[in-house]
Amino acid sequence: MVNGIWEDFLKIVKEEAGSRVVDTWFKAVSLYQWDSLNKVVYLLAPNTFVKDWLSSNYVVIIQLHLSRLFNVDTLSVVFVDGSKKNKQKSGTSETSRTTEGGKIDSLVPAKLDRPKKTSLIKKVVSKKRCHINTNYKFENFVVGPSNSLAKAAAQAITEKPGYLYNPLFIYGDSGLGKTHLLHAVGNCIKAKDKNKSILYQTADRFVNEFINAIRFDKIHNFQSKYQCVDVLLIDDIQFISNKEQTQEAFFHIFNALYDSHKQIVFSSDTFPQNIRGLAERLRSRLSCGLVTDIHTPALETKVVILKKKAEMNKLDLDDKIAYFIASTVDSNIRELEGALIRVTAFASLTNQPLSLELAKRVLHKTEKIKKDTVVDFQNIVKCVYRYYNFDIKDLRSKKRNKNLSLARQVTMFLMKKITNRSLRDIGVFLGGRDHSTVVHALDKIEHFAVANHCFCEQLKKMEQEIRGR
Repeated sequence: MVNGIWEDFLKIVKEEAGSRVVDTWFKAVSLYQWDSLNKVVYLLAPNTFVKDWLSSNYVVIIQLHLSRLFNVDTLSVVFVDGSKKNKQKSGTSETSRTTEGGKIDSLVPAKLDRPKKTSLIKKVVSKKRCHINTNYKFENFVVGPSNSLAKAAAQAITEKPGYLYNPLFIYGDSGLGKTHLLHAVGNCIKAKDKNKSILYQTADRFVNEFINAIRFDKIHNFQSKYQCVDVLLIDDIQFISNKEQTQEAFFHIFNALYDSHKQIVFSSDTFPQNIRGLAERLRSRLSCGLVTDIHTPALETKVVILKKKAEMNKLDLDDKIAYFIASTVDSNIRELEGALIRVTAFASLTNQPLSLELAKRVLHKTEKIKKDTVVDFQNIVKCVYRYYNFDIKDLRSKKRNKNLSLARQVTMFLMKKITNRSLRDIGVFLGGRDHSTVVHALDKIEHFAVANHCFCEQLKKMEQEIRGR
């Protein structure tokens, strides 16, 4: 009966608080005992960390739903610390009892065990895999106007980690070199001091690791791993948005590292202030150091990147071929490298010399897409004019009346959806607006289309007209 009630409780909480809360906290807990006479439910938590968190944040929801499931007016909740269960048997109980009013009555004050920063722990942590890719170095990072500040800042922090530009926050669209710089920082610091403990981690991997630490009672190992590193490199930090408990854990890790002058580097696809679902105190910490961006490189920089990649693979790439490939790919560095691989692989597999003619044949479809993309901006503006009667001068102006603002936002939405050009390119084309303005426009049009069927149909019709040229 007790197990069945707990399963029903988990289903209710999942609907009310979300699956992430259930997976992170409640699935790590079990209904240990039900005292029907005194109306007390005992919940077994795997460790002090989980016990304290549930006591502080989820008492009301536990009392509300368990009282209904047990068919009583109200009940008290006692959290049992599973990690101290043996001590409880010997008379040193460490439980916290929640009374009807929701106040916690600590029978024995429980303290959150904090990892001891001993030399032994640090030695163990430093020997673990740090996930650094040794192929990414400053030496093979091609610098141009689009990324020079980010590269200079990343290289500067390696001179005195933890004291200059801490934290460093690098943002920009996908595939422009943010990950390369994070790994380069790690490789450079490691080369200067082999005793430095360096950890590269993606945000989604951090989230999964935190959840597993809670569920399998390894929270202290988790804390030790992160609080004892000298350099922490977090990629795609935006993925911890809307994850309240993960942000709480990361907030304390950040503070511990920052106060100890340990270097922290973040990457994201957007500016810190534009990351939605982020606690304000964490947002302020992400942007308290140096924030710099990387944007789409110019044609000349892309040519240099191609030449560099060809040189690394011992290929002789003619300048004309490099310029053709660079002019064909408009988006990011990964696609640029992919185009080079397609051309060189085709030449190798068919035993043909690497030539401009061969590159044109291989990339013919890509070239056509690129040409179409160039005219899409103009075609979209013409289409918007037919529906809203605002021309390019209006769309680029600083005027912000309601109808013009809607037309401008529709233009941004269609440009992003049809051309797949970067947010920066769209903003620049429409009067030099920043990418956050474009992000706001995309979100507003998406929500408006969901709520308004007629508007949604109009967007589809406009898209069909533009694609039907």
